[in-house]
Amino acid sequence: MAKDYYSVLGVDRGADTNTIKKAYRKLAQKYHPDKNPGDTKAEEQFKQVTAAYAVLSDPEKRRQYDQFGDTDFHQRFSQEDIFRNMNMGDIFGGFGGGTRNGEDIFSQLFGGGGRGRTPRAPAKGQDYTMQVSIPFRLAVQGGERRIDYRSDDKVEQIKVRVPAGIERGSKLRVAGKGGPHPSGGSPGDLYLHIDIEPDPIFTRDGYDLLVRAEIPYSGICLGTSIEVPTLNTPKRVKVPAGMQPGQKIRLRGYGVAASGKRPAGDLYALIEVVVPTNLRPEQKELLEQLKGVDL
Repeated sequence: MAKDYYSVLGVDRGADTNTIKKAYRKLAQKYHPDKNPGDTKAEEQFKQVTAAYAVLSDPEKRRQYDQFGDTDFHQRFSQEDIFRNMNMGDIFGGFGGGTRNGEDIFSQLFGGGGRGRTPRAPAKGQDYTMQVSIPFRLAVQGGERRIDYRSDDKVEQIKVRVPAGIERGSKLRVAGKGGPHPSGGSPGDLYLHIDIEPDPIFTRDGYDLLVRAEIPYSGICLGTSIEVPTLNTPKRVKVPAGMQPGQKIRLRGYGVAASGKRPAGDLYALIEVVVPTNLRPEQKELLEQLKGVDL
């Protein structure tokens, strides 16, 4: 199981690009294959620090890694994705003590590639894509989902792990469920393009959730307590006197579930005043009295 990439490089999660590059070059000098011939442990360390640098030096890959954590990131990104658009000469070369170029080293360690090109993974069949719609609560809480996948006129049920906090438009990779290799090699992969169904109660803003909280006029004026729906059981919260419509009450940690190193989001109850449409006579009388004292 891969280690956390920040720990692999020995940097903080908030480290800038220069710090990450310096940390990588120091470790790559130490574990470089040309300086450690025949040392399988050093080779494995070199592979780990190189993969960590390839991800953390790329802003988009780093954002995805921070969002989904190590395990879910590797479900979404193949080795080819990790090294895509990376300059192999820049990553593997320039450490001294060896005569091989970046392409030679990458071929030894990862099975193909070249300077300025996308590393070639071992030949495999064609990748397939499929649009999948998942429930809102599965997207924010994470879990498993069985989907019906049709291939060669057969319908197969595939179990897919959905990471908490997945966003609309994200992709999940199901290894080996793509097209067959024409000459008996590895099959391609299946990429699931995620759509998310709306929820009748909650809406989402990043990793936070929003829910409407209707309060009678008297409760706004005098203060009250209400039950706020959450993803699990409702939670009773206090509404202070004088709170204005449109303000929010924060329920820390009741939003999108935590994933990897990312903490859980928050839930916000949006205050709305209930305006009655059919008043009883006694209610009208009391309101007239309030009107008389400018309330």
